[in-house]
Amino acid sequence: MKKFALCVALALAAGGAYAKDWSTIRFGVDASYAPFESKAPDGKLVGFDIDLGNEICRRMKAKCVWVEQDFDGMIPALKARKFDGVLSALTITPQREQQIAFSSKLFNTPTRLVAKQGSNLQPTIASLKGKSVGVEQGSIQETYAKENWAPRGINIVPYENQDQVYLDLQSGRLDAALQDEIQADLGFLKTPRGAGFAFAGPEIPTGAAAIGLRKDDADLKAELDKTIAEMIQDGTYKKIESKYFDFDVYGS
Repeated sequence: MKKFALCVALALAAGGAYAKDWSTIRFGVDASYAPFESKAPDGKLVGFDIDLGNEICRRMKAKCVWVEQDFDGMIPALKARKFDGVLSALTITPQREQQIAFSSKLFNTPTRLVAKQGSNLQPTIASLKGKSVGVEQGSIQETYAKENWAPRGINIVPYENQDQVYLDLQSGRLDAALQDEIQADLGFLKTPRGAGFAFAGPEIPTGAAAIGLRKDDADLKAELDKTIAEMIQDGTYKKIESKYFDFDVYGS
């Protein structure tokens, strides 16, 4: 009888009828990307993504567990089941969609170049040729810069996290930094460490951010999509958004 029960359970699981237990959801996060995710002085994780994730878990009656991970290791760690989702300003791209699935959109992610005020730099090959531009490893900005700029004489310098990019920008080891526009504005330019720096040139459209998921966790994706839609519809998303931004970060 025990063998029969085990065989039935295995058959159900193989056929997709087995329901996973999502009473705990583990989110991977790189806490160097304020205002989306960072650490408060007491070590607590804070930010827009953190608040969204905690509210999602509350509505799904699940315990939220945050697992810190360098950004360039997010997708390998997700696939290795170190956590269940990447909630860390992860932009949807065709290359990433070959490896993982995504929830519905969380917010738009335009890209901007940052440099010293008065540098007259622009996000163009002619302007940046021979210059050094810092990017975060694994980011869409790294991909963009390496594909479009590196082959044309622009030195692209990758870093483990965004804080390291800004440190070398401040020290003068970099001529510019390429990153998410909102993060650069609120997490750097409008802080004391961003004094003397400014956006250089127009934004570069790079898509939207969502929660990265394993392709075989379709049930989790369905629940997350449903919860995100409810949060947008009942105004909870706007309430959380207003804590961090004075504009519509979701967009159309």
